[in-house]
Amino acid sequence: MRDHGGNLDDALAIHGGTAGDWIDLSTGINRVPYPLPPIPASAWTDLPRRSAVERLIRAAAEVYRTGAAILPVAGAQAAIQMIPRLTAPGRARILGPTYNEHAAALSQAGWQVEDVGTAEALAGADLAVIVNPNNPDGRRLLPDRLRSIAGQVGRLVVDESFADPCPDISVAAQAGQQGIVVLRSFGKFYGLAGVRLGFVLAATADIAALRDMAGPWPVSGAAIEVGCRALADHRWAEETTGRLVGDAARLDSLARAAGWACLGGTTLFRLYETGDADRAQARLARFRIWSRRFPYARGWLRLGLPGAPAEWARVETALSHWGR
Repeated sequence: MRDHGGNLDDALAIHGGTAGDWIDLSTGINRVPYPLPPIPASAWTDLPRRSAVERLIRAAAEVYRTGAAILPVAGAQAAIQMIPRLTAPGRARILGPTYNEHAAALSQAGWQVEDVGTAEALAGADLAVIVNPNNPDGRRLLPDRLRSIAGQVGRLVVDESFADPCPDISVAAQAGQQGIVVLRSFGKFYGLAGVRLGFVLAATADIAALRDMAGPWPVSGAAIEVGCRALADHRWAEETTGRLVGDAARLDSLARAAGWACLGGTTLFRLYETGDADRAQARLARFRIWSRRFPYARGWLRLGLPGAPAEWARVETALSHWGR
């Protein structure tokens, strides 16, 4: 079932209001985004030059601390849809529950897809997928464990879309070795999902094949300009990581006061056991706060972190009135 966060149109259809009335916490997108730099007119009027793409690749390689081949793409989602076509379909295993687009893309490409509940059960797959840290529960596997798994499968795809605040768990440095393919998202941590930028890190041959699939201009000139500037701003990244750690703890405290149990998450989203997620979502919607439910877990509710002080005040008001 392909359901996602970010579906604010559903909130409007069910509960009314306009988009400006709502705080969309149904995603894991940083709501204090990187400040957009001035974008030269040529980024809008000219086709992206090869030298500009290479500049973006160098910036990504530095941030992700890797010597692997890199392909910029229109968000990690673009890579998820292309990777099943790297080889002929076979047996794919996905460590779940997790982001459901991996299974959907593999199934559409003819793979036999199996969700498994333990990392050990991935062994023997022609292709295995691990989201690390995981969405929605924040489960983390350390690099040594991931490298061990890579030796037991044909190709290991590690989706690190939420790994920017925790680089210690990344296997970006090992991308291209043992069949490891790493996906990175730009829009989530930098809060600019509309830029549609992500990266694939893999062996040179895999990147060449993906480049052929993606075509000559896989990312826009504007995405290149924003990406180069943001990835090079290490101070902003450090300050943002520190803020997110504190904000995650703050949201957990508010949720506990409402009687919810924290099941995990990352510093970009939190997962709570509410007892009845349908009811919890509807009650938050009274305050024009949109959240994320999961069809496979009746009580699970995921919340992104509020951004501006006014957003925090509204969330605090909503949760402080929970028992009334």
